[in-house]
Amino acid sequence: MYIHLNDQYKMNKGGFSWSRLLGISATKAKISKQIGIPLTKSGRQQKIGRMVSKGCLVTIFGTASLFGLIMILIYAIW
Repeated sequence: MYIHLNDQYKMNKGGFSWSRLLGISATKAKISKQIGIPLTKSGRQQKIGRMVSKGCLVTIFGTASLFGLIMILIYAIW
């Protein structure tokens, strides 16, 4: 694989950011990791997509509907 010298230096040219300088980006990242919910729209969409594709969402809905069915049966018996 041939890499141009100029191409490898393009990766690190992100420019100046006040958020990074003041530590806002790091603080947001720490909060996001602690609460387990991404703070960006794209991050939340990716998390939901992973949940759906791995079947986690199906398990949650299945458990909730099973719980609802049990509650209906208990209410019907009373």
